Amino acid sequence: MIEKMSNRTPFSLLAILFLSVMLFGCADPPVPKPRGYFRIDFPAKSYRLFDSIYPFRFMYPTYSVIVPKESADSGVWLNVDFTGYKATLHLSYKNVHGDISKMIEDARSLAYKHTVKADAIDEQFFSNQQEKVYGVLYDIRGNSASSVQFFVTDSTQHYLRGALYFRCVPNKDSLAPAVDFFKKDVVHLLETLSWK
Repeated sequence: MIEKMSNRTPFSLLAILFLSVMLFGCADPPVPKPRGYFRIDFPAKSYRLFDSIYPFRFMYPTYSVIVPKESADSGVWLNVDFTGYKATLHLSYKNVHGDISKMIEDARSLAYKHTVKADAIDEQFFSNQQEKVYGVLYDIRGNSASSVQFFVTDSTQHYLRGALYFRCVPNKDSLAPAVDFFKKDVVHLLETLSWK
């Protein structure tokens, strides 16, 4: 009797193995899931006035910090730092000494240096005749290092340039909500900017 069981044992194991392959082998092949991105909770929009020793004033977000920087030339450098979001709006101010066309061309060429990685660059003209603030906002779409840049001037005395950068590898899909959120802050800064 022991011999009969041993003869059936390989057959039984083969039958169980065959049935297992048939039952579990018919499932759909595993498909890797696309990468997801963390949800970012943004604060409610609120602003405060920046009015200091500098020849301009504007409203900036309460969830940011303004950090003065050393200037390599006779201008003023400031950072509007969004500390919790790895984003910084770099601002540089210069007095105009008859070289406004060169300053405007420099701002344009700095924005268009991103064409290598950008999908598109849209120019939005800005004009506040009451405060004599005129300029261009560059909306740079794609995987570029900077997503928003601008310059504003009164054409005779004042010139301010800004560029929004994120301290991470640019990825248009993951950064899109942050870019949209902070672009509104940049536009609000431009709308409230006035010269002294």
